[in-house]
Amino acid sequence: MRNHGETRRHLRFGLLGLAMLLPLAAHADSWQQIQSDAKGQTVWFNAWGGDEAINHYLDWVSGEVKRDYAVDLRIVHIADAADTVKRIQTEARAGRTTNGSVDLLWVNGENFRALKEANLLRTNWAEQLPNWRYVDVSKPVREDFSVPVDGAESPWGSAQLTFIARQQQTSQPPTSPQALLEFATAHPGTVTYPRPPDFTGTALLEQLLINVTADPDALKQPPNDKTFAAVTAPLWAYLDKLHPLLWRQGKDFPPSPARMDTLLTNGTLRLSLTFNPMHAQQKVAKGELPKDSYSFGFAQGMIGNVHFVTIPANASASAGALVVANFLLSPQAQLRKADPAIWGDPSVLDAAKLGAEQQQALQKLIPKNTPPVLSEPHSAWVNVLEQEWLRRYGTH
Repeated sequence: MRNHGETRRHLRFGLLGLAMLLPLAAHADSWQQIQSDAKGQTVWFNAWGGDEAINHYLDWVSGEVKRDYAVDLRIVHIADAADTVKRIQTEARAGRTTNGSVDLLWVNGENFRALKEANLLRTNWAEQLPNWRYVDVSKPVREDFSVPVDGAESPWGSAQLTFIARQQQTSQPPTSPQALLEFATAHPGTVTYPRPPDFTGTALLEQLLINVTADPDALKQPPNDKTFAAVTAPLWAYLDKLHPLLWRQGKDFPPSPARMDTLLTNGTLRLSLTFNPMHAQQKVAKGELPKDSYSFGFAQGMIGNVHFVTIPANASASAGALVVANFLLSPQAQLRKADPAIWGDPSVLDAAKLGAEQQQALQKLIPKNTPPVLSEPHSAWVNVLEQEWLRRYGTH
């Protein structure tokens, strides 16, 4: 039997866990109270800094939340969210349960899973945000790489794996994996993909795996050691055929989609790759891709996702972080972000939930003729696919 002290301790930890799960809004009298608490707070927002258009957009967000909510938003430009995840984990190990160095994080599915499983995130707050009412819940906003979100992150943009070609070179693009193989056979040396673990390169591996595996349902669960070889065998067989036809015979791969864009522009490649269906439009508008560049995908669908922001459990400025997350969901912020002249990142809002003028504006910015969105495999597939790819092809 437990003694009374042990029972009390279990009860105390049980209540503490319950308190963490309660919506943050429930701890405040109202959203007005949260806004009041946020005034004067400095919010450290860790976000990928690899794109000038994104950086300019976030500078604009900083100005808006400073003026309207007296929140001092500081953007920490990061190369990889995994580095920030390590910092949050290190703070937790050191017992730093408050005054953390990260208040808001632009997170991907793999890193979200790592933080959520370790109970290092605030939960049940996202759907309490006032601007949640505009969100398109038909998008995968309640799961991230097959992991339930549980209100622990708020959506702020959507994305889909997308090929880019030039009309002048390629008037009929390949719209299936088999057609891509035939295209590479007809135009050797003009097709490639970014070297995994580049995010877009890994996304193409996942895309092809979904297309060619005999057991697509296995991808909804974490990989199983016993079935991994059988589930992935058709992918490696496909890549073994494709690689000798690639740029540099598949012995070298571009480090990034940006490098592929350069090779497409100078005519070396016939295809580039992006995770933003509006990327070509945005880069054409800025004069960074040729005017005849266009987007396409496989007819049966391309993998897509929603990207999110999350708040660590030990955030120093959680009220300020909530205010920023809510602003990122505002029609004003979403419309600006979706404009290809600014960023060209597709909105997560449902146009039907907006006023007539904003509805019209958003509909003009929704990418046209995009293929169906396929769900990504469970996030645990990312690392094992990358490791197996590197083992097979990474030493060439």
